[in-house]
Amino acid sequence: MNRRWALASSVAGAVAVALDGTVLTVAQPRLQRELGASFAEVQWTSTAYLVAVAGLLVFAGRLGDRYGQQRVFALGMLGFGAASAGICGAPGVGWVIGLRAVQGVFGALLQPATLGMLRAAYPPDRLARPLALRTAAIGLAAAAGPLVGGALVTGLGWRAVFLVNVLPALVFGLPAVLRPQRPPAGSRTPLDVPGAVLLAVTLACLVHSLTARPASAAGLAVAAVTAAVLVRHERRTASPLLPPAVIGSRAAGAALGVLVVVSAALSGTLFVATYLLQRRLGLDPLAGSLRSLPLAVLVVASAALCPVLLRRFGTRGTTTGATALLALGVLVLSGARSTPALGCAFALLGAGFGTVMVAATQVVVRRAEVAVAGVAGGLQQTALNIGPALGVATATALIGAGTATALLALAAVAALGVPLARALPRTDGDGTPAGSDGAPEVPPTVRGVASLTNPADERVHGGVPGRP
Repeated sequence: MNRRWALASSVAGAVAVALDGTVLTVAQPRLQRELGASFAEVQWTSTAYLVAVAGLLVFAGRLGDRYGQQRVFALGMLGFGAASAGICGAPGVGWVIGLRAVQGVFGALLQPATLGMLRAAYPPDRLARPLALRTAAIGLAAAAGPLVGGALVTGLGWRAVFLVNVLPALVFGLPAVLRPQRPPAGSRTPLDVPGAVLLAVTLACLVHSLTARPASAAGLAVAAVTAAVLVRHERRTASPLLPPAVIGSRAAGAALGVLVVVSAALSGTLFVATYLLQRRLGLDPLAGSLRSLPLAVLVVASAALCPVLLRRFGTRGTTTGATALLALGVLVLSGARSTPALGCAFALLGAGFGTVMVAATQVVVRRAEVAVAGVAGGLQQTALNIGPALGVATATALIGAGTATALLALAAVAALGVPLARALPRTDGDGTPAGSDGAPEVPPTVRGVASLTNPADERVHGGVPGRP
């Protein structure tokens, strides 16, 4: 696989997904008004996408491992663009919801493949630069999304925001289809379709139950039952969807736990910050967005710096310190009222979160063999979908007691990541400091910053601000 093409395609695919989520945040109020939709219907334009993505990420990663990351990337990219074009011509909100679910299916194919292509194209000791470039591009997309979306909606209407996805899909999807690719090693391994169905039902029910208002107890019960059946099935099948080499690793399990905890804490904090900035402090959406700008800046900066910290302090020390830093940021925000204090809180959140994402993700992805890199990427993405849903559900349940109380609880959630981080390896398996090779993408949680520009986001997203 051509390394430059793999890097360009990976960046383009990841940026398309990040930008899609942030521009949609700005477009939803206009969409609701022009289509005569209810808040519940507008919520489903986000929920349908989220449920489809969460349920299919791991299986999509497995498809990439079997049939080639480039082929699956091409299918995901072209399908994502086609669904986006379809939304532009949707005659009603029902069509938008249905096409958003279709878009989520192709987004699930696309996301693990963007990581899998880089893992296949670059040896572990050469991943630093491509992953860092990818991280910076996604961070910029997340920050620019509200501005791009606002300009498009103001000038051309809400449908225009979906046209943004069409050109990149053609430019990078079509050449990926035409480029020949060897079948990957292990491509004859049978697909675990029953396991994929069980996992999809489990994750879809879990995410939907957490994002529903009120939370669905029946959905959580179904998720628990199917999860139990999935565990039993995976232990007995000859070709499990979740390879023991990936999920059986104590380090990988701890890293995934850290990703869930910190993304939950940050996403819940951003939800509460909307109320804190706009209602309690009386700031308008633009002023609130400017106060939160240090978060986006520090996520990108800390991701670039993290490989240096990993070489010096190792995975365990770096992740533990960064998780504590994030918890401190939530604590500072709970009592912040002045602009300097708010800036300091958001800077701590960004620095801690960006560092954790690099350190924890490299444990999951870098240690995976190329043959299962797609599954590893799918698991990482799944953790970053479950965490925000859990965090916002927690924030929603507690915000009635006051923003300070909710933020203190979320700081405690972030602190749960500290003992998990202590279970991570101190150094990488080859004896070199862990994680010296790069940085992961800025995940969907960071896109929650966009919610600070729209005071109605907590209503139209079902409590998941800034999520696509």
